[in-house]
Amino acid sequence: MAAPTSKDISHLLELLTPPKTPPADSQATLFHNWPEPETEPDEVHFEIPWSNYVDSADDADAFHVPHQNVLLLHGPKQKYQHTEKHPVPRLENDREMLVEVEVIGLNPIDWKAPDFGFGLPDLPCISGRDLAGKVVKAPKTKSRFDVGDKVMAISTDYRDSRKSAYQQYAAVSDFNACRLPKNISAEEAAPLGVAFVAAALALGICIGMDFVVRNDGPRGPDLLRIVRSLSRDALPQDIHKECFDGIGENERAKRGDWIAIWGGSSATGCCAVQLAKLAGLKVIAVIDVARSGERMLAHGADLLVDRLDEQRAISIVKGITKGKLRFGLDTRGKDTAALLAEAMRAENEGGDSRAHLVGLVGVPKTATKGVVYHSVPIKSFHEAPQVGEGMMIWLEKLLEQNLISTPEIEIADGGLEGINGALDRLRDGSVNGPRIVVPLRS
Repeated sequence: MAAPTSKDISHLLELLTPPKTPPADSQATLFHNWPEPETEPDEVHFEIPWSNYVDSADDADAFHVPHQNVLLLHGPKQKYQHTEKHPVPRLENDREMLVEVEVIGLNPIDWKAPDFGFGLPDLPCISGRDLAGKVVKAPKTKSRFDVGDKVMAISTDYRDSRKSAYQQYAAVSDFNACRLPKNISAEEAAPLGVAFVAAALALGICIGMDFVVRNDGPRGPDLLRIVRSLSRDALPQDIHKECFDGIGENERAKRGDWIAIWGGSSATGCCAVQLAKLAGLKVIAVIDVARSGERMLAHGADLLVDRLDEQRAISIVKGITKGKLRFGLDTRGKDTAALLAEAMRAENEGGDSRAHLVGLVGVPKTATKGVVYHSVPIKSFHEAPQVGEGMMIWLEKLLEQNLISTPEIEIADGGLEGINGALDRLRDGSVNGPRIVVPLRS
């Protein structure tokens, strides 16, 4: 075999370089407020268990499927089009693996993006953020995964259709995948990914909660310390402020602090309640108590406040926290974020600590005295392997030890061709509570 030329080497290096996020001054439209992200530095207190890693054999001849069925979106306000004989994704670097998609989890953004025309990459595109399946092509580098492993994968890089869920095979970075324990099925796992990632980033980076603090459970990553150990060049400029210049070290959430979660019954809210309790916080869940109260108590919420009377909800939250609530998470929208900000408003001038409010979908339009607004740096999950892998390894342990519950599910039939109908049910609000999952049956 002839030795590679300089042209060949240049081409290989180009293939091995992951696509870069557009710079902050780019004209490209960016959308981050959804779910609607090297060697680990010595100072970071989270160890990746390299004993669990395997050196993958060369499996280049083990997978021979050239084409697949996908759903393509050709334009805003259009349905997804079932398309046959679409190319199977090509792996672009040594940490990517190919996963056969077995179950897809649907998210509200999957219908909101085409309906309202936001968060869309170049068209036509493939959508879908949550999937579970089986590894059919392992990473070429040392990895936790090998062919045959059952995994859950999360596609937060919505501009890269190779990684999207609405197809039979998806490219997955190994640091954005979670190996499924035997006690969790693909159907149960499929809708969990985006919710877990959004909740963990909101709590771990935006309010600085240290998931390492538990002594009687699996050690989790200190996401704020991990992200601040990186160089600024390692992350896109549009999340620099949140990751590097957000909450101060002396302001971080700690065991015993109160946090109010407005919209705690959403999938992300449920994850946030459970993760906050694992780290020792006291949780107020502002929800429709009649509909979701029993589930929130099962997740460990310390106090339920009915959101149907908004002003009374604010009054109750202020009363319980003596007007000193420092941490809040809103999962619903700008209007409810403003209500939560009012519950966190500083009563006195010149307080010695600021309050921190994370808006998952949006933050209030106007400033609130003493309250700092935060947006979830979702890109850190797929842009920084240390962040994504730390979260996924921890999630594997939580699932294995039954320390986190997966969302309630409703199974929709029809495979890829049934997704449009299932999204219509999300669109018209006829499904309220369970997450819809769609198995892809051969």
